[in-house]
Amino acid sequence: MSGGNPGSLTATLMPNFATLIAPMALLVPFMAPQDDAAKLTPVPPTEDTEFSHEWLMMEGLNAVPVQQQIRIERRVVIRISPYRPSRRNMAADAPVRAPQKLEERKIGKCLKVDKIGTVRPTRDNRLLFYMRDQRLIAANLEKACSARDYYQGFYMEPSKDGKLCIERDKLQSRTGVKCELKRIRQLVPETT
Repeated sequence: MSGGNPGSLTATLMPNFATLIAPMALLVPFMAPQDDAAKLTPVPPTEDTEFSHEWLMMEGLNAVPVQQQIRIERRVVIRISPYRPSRRNMAADAPVRAPQKLEERKIGKCLKVDKIGTVRPTRDNRLLFYMRDQRLIAANLEKACSARDYYQGFYMEPSKDGKLCIERDKLQSRTGVKCELKRIRQLVPETT
């Protein structure tokens, strides 16, 4: 035991004071005399207890009420996916492709959202909606917006009437850009 710290041997051999006292502290409640009958009999109300109840009621008036409510919020977002030609059967996509010469026809101010199949931006800063009923719709965006932002489709909040209307509803791109439609037209093959 030479060359070591003389205090380290005493620290390892002598337990500290807390470890000696802890078992005795656990036995103290069992040593005190207990009267079981006194615990079971109700205490008659006195002036002190009535006053304390009133005091607690007054404290309750100033306390912040605890809200125990459940709030359920539902948010529905419609996503229109981008146009992607099928790679399984390229011949099936041939009739869907737009012919070279198209003319525009007025179709009103709104489209039913559930009829929109896919969307694709064009070079002339418009969006082409490929409808589920095989129609092709061109939509002009407001001037400050670019159709290229919608290359991955768009999101929109559903309206009560279930329609997408010009100058009312906003389309949100995946990058967060929000734009309104200014004009919609149906594209049909040009008749000569």
